[in-house]
Amino acid sequence: MSSQEMLRWINEQFKGTNQLTEKTLDYENKYIVLFYVKSMIDKALLQKIIIKPFFEMANEHQLRSYLLALPQFQKVESKEQLLFEITNGYTLVVIQDDLFLFDLKLSKNDQVNTTTVETTIHGSQLALSDNLLTNINVIRSTYHEPSLVTEFFTKGGANKQKVALIYDKEKVNKDVLNIIRKRLQSVDKQVISATTQLNNFLNNKRFSLFPQMIMTERPDRIVYNIAGGKVILLEDGNPQSLAAPVVFFDFMTTMEDNYHTLLVSIFLKALRYVGLFISLLLPGLYVGVTSYSPEVFRTELALTVAGSRIGVPFSSFVEVLFMLFFMELLLEASIRLPKVVSATATTVGGLILGTAVTEASLSSNIMVIIVSAVAISTFVIPVNEMAFSIRIVRFSLLVIASLFGLAGLALGLFVLIMYLVSISSFGEPYLRFYNFQKQKERTEEHI
Repeated sequence: MSSQEMLRWINEQFKGTNQLTEKTLDYENKYIVLFYVKSMIDKALLQKIIIKPFFEMANEHQLRSYLLALPQFQKVESKEQLLFEITNGYTLVVIQDDLFLFDLKLSKNDQVNTTTVETTIHGSQLALSDNLLTNINVIRSTYHEPSLVTEFFTKGGANKQKVALIYDKEKVNKDVLNIIRKRLQSVDKQVISATTQLNNFLNNKRFSLFPQMIMTERPDRIVYNIAGGKVILLEDGNPQSLAAPVVFFDFMTTMEDNYHTLLVSIFLKALRYVGLFISLLLPGLYVGVTSYSPEVFRTELALTVAGSRIGVPFSSFVEVLFMLFFMELLLEASIRLPKVVSATATTVGGLILGTAVTEASLSSNIMVIIVSAVAISTFVIPVNEMAFSIRIVRFSLLVIASLFGLAGLALGLFVLIMYLVSISSFGEPYLRFYNFQKQKERTEEHI
């Protein structure tokens, strides 16, 4: 394939993405054309190695000899190799019909943060930084498809923050993209200080209980979502991103699921769903059984529960509500306190509170066990936004169980499922299963 055909093919691959930059240099009978992805190259290195020598060389022959002698030079073998290297941070220099590749890649992995919210044992520990261009560079360094598109918007009447919309134009759902783009353009707020703030502005349902976008700080999860056809939102000055559309099951998965064997991944996912149901149902189940249907327990267990409640002056509902309320206070305190003292303060506070409450006969020992189990189960949910929603639903189911017993608890769970089925995320059904396979196929195609 001739060099001109390669260039036409390269331009066709980047068509409609505004990613490929073409710069022409023409001076004293010297003429070259540069092709590169702006977010991937070191501009200072480009100026020093290519542009400045171009204007200093006496003729084109001398320039060609100089370029061939550079250690960054790489020969072009095929159009596929040429496309990959350009998306990987190389600069293409065209002199007449000759193509020259130069490694001028800009790497900003040393300028990013480490994960603090979505921590994992295996895999990358890199997180996004506060700089938008650095984040785009990190994403582009991992995702080498030429169909990756980055659109920029300026939001916030007062602070005028730059927001980036990132997606793969070959895999994204065009209807979803149009909805997000339209809603983003309609956002009219004086101050937008965080990417996650856009989650509320872009959601057309003001009182929606469940999040319509998933927040992530991990570049590997961003790349995984882009390959699955999702749209990513980044804001300058904020180390979190938003991905949409989402389904309920996206909030119960982690990137670590991809690094384990199949059986281990299935076991960990099952563990999370068990924790989800314990967190949702256990308080209401305790109230429903002790207040309305004690015959559900075996005789020995029923006597144990009844014995532990001897001397407790409150009903089981007030007892559970009292303990859950203080558990929520401890969780909130652990977030607001300085990191140096938060773990110690909340642990000691929980131990003192649990011991004092049981010794004062304000709560039973079994209630302390149940509240501890609920707290631990809540922490199993990987994404904080979903954990917050589950905490609210838990109180709703508790009230229903206190009024109508186990039948009310079952009805409340059924209503919750109906609500999840009825809502959508930017036009996509919120509670669906086939999105797993669809995203997996898209990701495997990318890999």
